[in-house]
Amino acid sequence: MDVLERNNVRVSGTADGPTMVLAHGFGCDQQMWHLVVPHFEATHRVVLFDHVGAGGSDTAAYDAARHAHLEGYAQDVVEIIEALDAGPVVLVGHSVSAMIGLLAARARPELVDRLVLVGPSPRYIDDGDYRGGFSQEEIDELLETMDDNYLGWSAHIAPVIMGVPDRPELGEELTASFCRTDPVLARRFARTTFLSDNRADLPEVATPALVVQCREDVIAPMEVGEYVRDHLPNSDFAVLDAVGHCPNLSAPDQLVAAMKAYLPA
Repeated sequence: MDVLERNNVRVSGTADGPTMVLAHGFGCDQQMWHLVVPHFEATHRVVLFDHVGAGGSDTAAYDAARHAHLEGYAQDVVEIIEALDAGPVVLVGHSVSAMIGLLAARARPELVDRLVLVGPSPRYIDDGDYRGGFSQEEIDELLETMDDNYLGWSAHIAPVIMGVPDRPELGEELTASFCRTDPVLARRFARTTFLSDNRADLPEVATPALVVQCREDVIAPMEVGEYVRDHLPNSDFAVLDAVGHCPNLSAPDQLVAAMKAYLPA
């Protein structure tokens, strides 16, 4: 199967610049970057793609064993970079794709020059002194609700994730993105996402990384971003004066400014 078709890869920007690969989060697709991409096309070769099961990806490529773990999605990312002969790249990961990007960098460090981790969480479930933002019971309830009524869950949770009730059009955009995702595969990806624990992987990644944290985020709260910062050996930290888990939609100018301040000119 052609890797670029499998993941609905789209390339824009300048062929002479460094390559920037942008990876979307759970329930999203590459369209979530539409307010960010134009700011980098003059200086970068920009690569967008859809994880298997999302957007225009080939759902037949879903492998129950491979994609039961974030490492499987990381391998997909590695294969995309290899297919484009693009490394080393700037790998930008939003939400769960922050950990997917980190795993790709750990597996093939020569392919990733820098990481930009937007709203990362190495573990969503509280564990002892670690605060991921959710109890085990809350995650179990979330997954059960999703199994019972994915579309209804999407319409309810998307505005909460977006975090800007005064801008309902953004919640509607995220809801539409959720509804474009194959519901069966979305429920499986949710389990892979919300039950993952990548805390032990953080100190294993030496790739320079920018951790981008929103001031308020119900999915990945401040203490989670600080945990990632403190356990990644070569990381910088940028706090956006923004609310919600999707600054790529709700605060794109702030996100772009943070990225440009971090990346080499």
